[in-house]
Amino acid sequence: MRLQIITPLSVAVDVPDIRALRAEDASGHFGILPGHAEFLSSLVISVVGWTGGEGTAHYCAVRGGMISVTGGQEITITTREAVPGDDLATLEADVLARFHAALEVEKTERVASTRLQLNAIRMIMRHLRPDTRGVGEFS
Repeated sequence: MRLQIITPLSVAVDVPDIRALRAEDASGHFGILPGHAEFLSSLVISVVGWTGGEGTAHYCAVRGGMISVTGGQEITITTREAVPGDDLATLEADVLARFHAALEVEKTERVASTRLQLNAIRMIMRHLRPDTRGVGEFS
């Protein structure tokens, strides 16, 4: 099987011959072997592992993304960021921690941005809405 891990800026991994792949989505870990059915899933921040044609293990930390299997022989992972390496402990400890920290920063920024947008909408509505106090009241 052929494996490609692609980021917006580069092809992080392009291996023409792998025996098996292990990845993780929201439901947990799963494996892919040659002849796998057509497949599409959303990956979580995790380490993807595969066994090369020579039988050695290789790894790549991915910052979420999508995985697709086509024709039982082509595996493509698209992700925002990928860090390949052969030391699983380092990838899990350092890289995944950095990916998770970046995700928390993004969430905080998204919340702050949403608050600003809502406040802007409230201010616009205050200026556009006619003063309705007293309408329909009898004096």
